[in-house]
Amino acid sequence: MSDVNRTLAIYRKLQNYPLGNRIFSLMVSRVAPYFASIKPYISDLQINRCSCVIKKRKRVFNHIKTVHVIAICNGLEMAMGVMAEASVPKNLRWIPKGMTVEYSAKAGTDIECVAEVNPQDWKPGNMLVAVNAFDSNGTVVVSGHIKLWITERKV
Repeated sequence: MSDVNRTLAIYRKLQNYPLGNRIFSLMVSRVAPYFASIKPYISDLQINRCSCVIKKRKRVFNHIKTVHVIAICNGLEMAMGVMAEASVPKNLRWIPKGMTVEYSAKAGTDIECVAEVNPQDWKPGNMLVAVNAFDSNGTVVVSGHIKLWITERKV
């Protein structure tokens, strides 16, 4: 576990406890309080992939009682950020530069937000992280990319 960074080590340790994912999700929301507005749940975290669930509830509704796309974008950004923190090589650091998304379907159920990147993409410069949001039926409701700026970590 020595090659595993702190974020992933904490996630894996909490897997041994009941409600471990819920505790981890709350910890992330404390570090980045804006994410708490969607009450996210990190359902899976691996190197180069993270999945975050947003429950369909009144707090995240739009005027037609579906999950608002901005709430979904918040979930996608959370999934990307947790994935990046758990995956970034020790010699690199990252910062988001932008997000491009397309809305392809109504979000009428709970939403699973997934961020994934290829391991070979971790190098200095621009990096695109694929982000997709799925409804409970597996239909993609939002898809896009979050652009990261990757730089060498100063020693």
